[in-house]
Amino acid sequence: MGWDIWCGWSRIGPPVFGCYNRTMRALIQRVQSGKVSVEGKEVAQIGHGLVILLGVGHGDGEEQARWMAEKIATLRIFEDEQGKTNLSALDVGGEALVVSQFTLYADARKGRRPSFTDAALPDVAAPLVDKFAVFLREQGIPTQTGTFGAHMLVEIHNDGPVTIWLEK
Repeated sequence: MGWDIWCGWSRIGPPVFGCYNRTMRALIQRVQSGKVSVEGKEVAQIGHGLVILLGVGHGDGEEQARWMAEKIATLRIFEDEQGKTNLSALDVGGEALVVSQFTLYADARKGRRPSFTDAALPDVAAPLVDKFAVFLREQGIPTQTGTFGAHMLVEIHNDGPVTIWLEK
């Protein structure tokens, strides 16, 4: 998970004080469509493209957000004429819907209630989620976002299904 790189020890336990798991996380789903509603009102909707559930952890920064955006924009997970996954969202004119998802940092190893202490605090995560969306737009992907911190109803029409886990 990156602890050995940043802390200098093996993955045998949690990080030591002052040492963080520096891994931004994205769950990417190829979709026919996606939509986010908050309090019964639609706040974002896309057609063919990607729904990206994005988690920001302690120590994440613009470097991780930029890398993720570039990687996702060019990730070849769309089918070509022969049915092979050779095309990216850019190639097919796909859109993106970015939904902040701190629960990607759930740690359920102990007890029955997951811990979310590895997720970045909202004052750090919110601007990075926005920056990630900006970086996706700069790559040429029309991008919409959910509402950070809101209770969202996310509608995902997964196509395939194709679901990819990505970390940086």
